[in-house]
Amino acid sequence: MRRQEAVRSARLLGAFLLLAALAVPSAAQESPAFTFLADNYQLSAYLDTAAQTINSIVKVDFRALEVSQTVRVELHENLEVREVKNADGKPLTFQRETENPMYLDVTLPAPVGAGKTVSLTFAYGGLLANEENSPVPNIRVAAINKDWAYLLLPARWFPLTSFPANRYTGTFRLNVPDSMAIAGTGKSDAPQPLPARSSAEGPRLMYTFHCDQRAPNGSFVAGPLQLSPKQAEGISVAVYAPRADSAKVQEFANDVAHQEVIFSDLFGSLPDPDITVIELPDGTLRDFAGPGVVMLSHHIWDPKYSDRTLARLVASQWWGNQVLPASLGDVWISDGLARYSEELYAEQSVGREAGLRALDEFAVGALMYDNSPSVALSARLAPYSSEYRSVVMNKGAMLFHMLRGLMGDLAFKSLLHSFYAKYQGKTATMNDFETMAASVAAKSVKPGQEPPNLQGYFAQWLNSTGVPEFSIEYVVYRTRKGFRIVGKVKQPIDTFSMPVQLRIDTEGNPEQKTIDVVGTETQFTEETFGRPKPGGIRIDPNNLILKSTPNLRARAAIARGEELAEVGKYYDAVAQYQRALNIQPNRSLANFRMGEAFFYEKNYQASANAFREALATVPEPSEKWTEVWSHIYLGKIFDILGQRERALNEYNKARQLNDNTSGAQTVVESLIKKPYSEGATPAAVPAGTPAQQPPAKGKQADIGDPASGDKPTLKRPNP
Repeated sequence: MRRQEAVRSARLLGAFLLLAALAVPSAAQESPAFTFLADNYQLSAYLDTAAQTINSIVKVDFRALEVSQTVRVELHENLEVREVKNADGKPLTFQRETENPMYLDVTLPAPVGAGKTVSLTFAYGGLLANEENSPVPNIRVAAINKDWAYLLLPARWFPLTSFPANRYTGTFRLNVPDSMAIAGTGKSDAPQPLPARSSAEGPRLMYTFHCDQRAPNGSFVAGPLQLSPKQAEGISVAVYAPRADSAKVQEFANDVAHQEVIFSDLFGSLPDPDITVIELPDGTLRDFAGPGVVMLSHHIWDPKYSDRTLARLVASQWWGNQVLPASLGDVWISDGLARYSEELYAEQSVGREAGLRALDEFAVGALMYDNSPSVALSARLAPYSSEYRSVVMNKGAMLFHMLRGLMGDLAFKSLLHSFYAKYQGKTATMNDFETMAASVAAKSVKPGQEPPNLQGYFAQWLNSTGVPEFSIEYVVYRTRKGFRIVGKVKQPIDTFSMPVQLRIDTEGNPEQKTIDVVGTETQFTEETFGRPKPGGIRIDPNNLILKSTPNLRARAAIARGEELAEVGKYYDAVAQYQRALNIQPNRSLANFRMGEAFFYEKNYQASANAFREALATVPEPSEKWTEVWSHIYLGKIFDILGQRERALNEYNKARQLNDNTSGAQTVVESLIKKPYSEGATPAAVPAGTPAQQPPAKGKQADIGDPASGDKPTLKRPNP
């Protein structure tokens, strides 16, 4: 009997362990382990802009982490490896992994001991024309065409190991047509002219980039770029952009240098303060940062609208280049902190209100995918995807802000400075950050005070999901000294535990209290001198906590709809706008965006109904521009239907509003002169217009973060 019970217990234990292993994948299950790390690259690449292909030969020096006979690398699936040779020139066997062809395994003649090095030479090439087989799903991170070429590190356009955590040196030689200039990571030599290989080919140039600092080097842009070297605040800023976009290069240099000075004071100095700003063509990532390099796509190439985006990219020189995440599961340290640096910059450069606006946008972005995996499971999310930006960047930024509220301003900034000092030039894990945060917090409290419970905080916010939505019930009693408030705070997360501020508006001065909210219901009793006003108690008035409110949830749904509309998924966008209206029935922006989506689907009756609904509701102050643009769209609908008199009536209403948001009045005047026709190219409007434009046919939309502060127009023709 006992034997049977023991067997049954053993089986149950085995089943439990199996289920646990399946339920919680390890980091090794998320990505294959690397037994060798690349230390140095010597790469030569020929970019064929007519065929849209690259042909490369690269010698790589690898260092063994443990005894192994297999060198594993990551390489873009479209790039075919022709041969791999060892240092003696002997060919080696290699193969792509079946389950994930991005990984290539090379078999060495004999095992290599830990700490030993081996040199391999790879000859490879292939088509880089679109997002097909991109290591970053559905996003073009490497492409070559007759006008532009870009080779960004996430594309794995050369053999990488342990991306994004590895550091290496290298020399990159890129052979391109002489109509192109190249900018990217490292220090470049003057381009060397090369003779044409055939009569059908024009002259070419060889660009050589020396990457002498160990870093995630290897991101380049080639195109009609013009170098504009600038100086600002003692920092050299090289700006590369086409001649037509070079009018504001000094403003870019001023912004980048100012941001670098602010972050140097907050975090510590960079080893090399010089920085390069490069314009990317549209159709790839909205923005990107590499060692000493920040890149902005064409449609946000305006310092007025990209100020905060630039701040995040500059902050990435600290968080994402100097301090690297140890694995894909640790990217909160880099991407979340770089995003939060936008708030730190806005607060210090412009003022507290600018910082609060940034936090508001982080909260909206975080709620866009509030049912996604936790921050600690970010390795499951596709980098640069909407879900990734929501969880890692926006929610991640809010986690740093809440930590700042728990620790106090001085202790938090001391933590960032100490963390950078310790891990500069190294990789760091989330556990490294948690350990240092707890240590700094313990040292920062006054004698006799308890330090904040950061272990519980990190367990709650990094490893768990869910966002609290607070409600309050209370009764006010008169006392001899004033008034007593007896009540309870409710929220739905059973494991929640944090100090929460209350602002009590009284007939005298407002009073602020802090209560420890634990579990789903917390009772409290607070005394005030003045009589509390009816409905005058606000929970978390300074937005120190990531929370859900009807306003934020509606805005998050609208933001998701905007993102879907930008890639032409209008049906799905309408569902998100309807979700927003279910939360807040009179949200004018939701109706306006729904009208836009129906307009580009050519469902003109539904579009007109939505725009009428938008005009029938009182808009939020920040959404008042929807009135003038609703009239413009209604006028376009009537023009398409051949009802010119009704169209002119709408255009005149738009004119009478005298609202020139995003050049509305310029558009109105052009439409009064000439009727709008279906398929016509919309009148050019300045960057920053709230109106969305549909993506061009056959092109990948360049998607940014709808919850970010930078929202320029996508200047694309109508389908």
